[in-house]
Amino acid sequence: MAFRSDDISINTLVGSGSFVKGDMKVNGFIRIDGDIDGNLETDGAVIISEKARFRGNLTAKSVIVGGIIIGDITAKEGVKLLSSSAVVGNIISRRVQMEDKVIFHGHCISIEEENRYATAVDTFLQVKAIRDKAVIS
Repeated sequence: MAFRSDDISINTLVGSGSFVKGDMKVNGFIRIDGDIDGNLETDGAVIISEKARFRGNLTAKSVIVGGIIIGDITAKEGVKLLSSSAVVGNIISRRVQMEDKVIFHGHCISIEEENRYATAVDTFLQVKAIRDKAVIS
């Protein structure tokens, strides 16, 4: 999974030692070197660096994970888990790459064909919503 030339400049940076609590919606490419406790949504790419910790659901065009994520990842173009990464949650993407020594605990949906991907995502999200509601009640 490669980033296109329009993905090169970082629009948002959460620096090392920073802590963000709450949901975020940003435009473009975001790099996270600190900690986030909340959901993140972007129309661009996301890099979670090796020392970063993220707790929440992540929605982006593509994601590279080097740190820790506790939550679901939805990335239409692709997800790459580096050997230093740990993900406890579900991954939904058209392409998923995992290096050796990755820690992953969850379900993974990876379907290349657009219509089948969209159907699988819709079904998964409906089941998840029902399950989450049942747990809360």
